[in-house]
Amino acid sequence: MKMMLPIFFIIISLVSSISFASVQDFCVADPKGPQSPAGYSCKNPDQVTENDFVFSGLGKTGNTSNIIKAAVTPAFAPAFAGTNGLGVSMARLDLAAGGVIPLHTHPGASEVLVVVQGTICAGFISSANKVYLKTLNRGDSMVFPQGLLHFQLNSGKGPALAFVAFGSSSPGLQILSFALFANDLPSELVEATTFLSDAEVKKLKGVLGGTN
Repeated sequence: MKMMLPIFFIIISLVSSISFASVQDFCVADPKGPQSPAGYSCKNPDQVTENDFVFSGLGKTGNTSNIIKAAVTPAFAPAFAGTNGLGVSMARLDLAAGGVIPLHTHPGASEVLVVVQGTICAGFISSANKVYLKTLNRGDSMVFPQGLLHFQLNSGKGPALAFVAFGSSSPGLQILSFALFANDLPSELVEATTFLSDAEVKKLKGVLGGTN
């Protein structure tokens, strides 16, 4: 009986792991259906075509004529419908000279960045407030752990280009500056929680379109 117990627990473990295995080949996103934490509803398989598994947007240069001098072209579900439920997605980063992807987080995924052109200064901050910072050149890669604040800055003289991959079809995005200064959170609360002056908060809200 004692010898049977380890075997029993091994079998239970195997059955438990099998029960969470995928029961279908794919779940192409149906943006018209309800969305859950697990992803979008599945498109009717009879309506799925090869085009659902192809995304051509990453070949086009993004418009960097904006306040951050940068552009992000995401290939997430449902824009790239075939990634839904597969735990993968991508994006293209275009940064003009001086361009920056401000401090931000992806609550739903870790990220891997590959520099294709130019020089990018990138880094992230751990939950212990330790900074991991590196200047990346063409061909260099850097990983950013899920949920941690991170950024990318064009530190070269010309344009920079990078591609990033995520461990989720919907990694999510929250940009710190916009979260603080591009909404209607009362200025006095922003001041109390950031230790910035009223003038500084109002100036930043004015730049980023916040109110109150």
